[in-house]
Amino acid sequence: MTKLVALYRTPPEPAPFDAHFNEIHLPLLKKLPGILSLDVLHVTGAPIGESTYHVLVEAGFESRKAMDAALASREGKAVARDLMLFAADLVTIFHGETLA
Repeated sequence: MTKLVALYRTPPEPAPFDAHFNEIHLPLLKKLPGILSLDVLHVTGAPIGESTYHVLVEAGFESRKAMDAALASREGKAVARDLMLFAADLVTIFHGETLA
C-alpha cells in the first residue's frame, strides 16, 4: 500500500484551522478517487515536552500509480488548491510504501 502523508505544524490560531480542516478540507480528501483508507491523528503531545505538530493525515492507496492518478484528478486538484489556501506554510507532505 502507498500512503500519502501530510504533517501539519501547529497553526498560530488552531480554532480557525480546525474548522476549515474539518468542514472543508477533510470532505475533499474523502472524495479522492481510489482512496482506500484515511487516518487523521490530532497530535496531543510528544514523549518529552510539547509537540510542534497539530495534525497528521495518512491517505492509503493501492499503489503509487493509484495515488498519482488520484492527485492528478479533478478531486486531487481541488484538495491541492484548498491546501495551498489554508495551510501552505504549515504542511509537509511525503509518500511511502508500507512495510508491514
